[in-house]
Amino acid sequence: MNQNRYENLIMTDFNTKKDQIGTLLFSLNEDVIKGIPFFTETAWVWPKPEKIVMEEKSHSHRFDEVVTLFGSDPDDPRDLCGEVEFWIENEKYTITRSCIIYVPKKVTHCPLIFHRVDRPIFHYIVGHAGKYGA
Repeated sequence: MNQNRYENLIMTDFNTKKDQIGTLLFSLNEDVIKGIPFFTETAWVWPKPEKIVMEEKSHSHRFDEVVTLFGSDPDDPRDLCGEVEFWIENEKYTITRSCIIYVPKKVTHCPLIFHRVDRPIFHYIVGHAGKYGA
């Protein structure tokens, strides 16, 4: 059977198991594709009655990072469908709108706390490194 040249670059085998936070769908990094210059992790955060602490401690990286949060209301995609606390350096941000956050390398960020999740929130991160690491 012939395999297309780039077939391995189209990944459809995602995790579907829920954990305490949601569902970590996929981690793409140098373990998956040798030599890839970035990583990404994608996840759904499911509604829960209590707050969800995704990242408790502040930290920084040797690489730039993009953190995203998207609500799932098809009638208002800007609505985050929840309330999230995110810190950059010593500044606390309360996020209620879908957003993309750019975190330059060496900038301290987090905690990342979901205080309210009314509908599923799609979350992904991308970093300019082969793997995630502090």
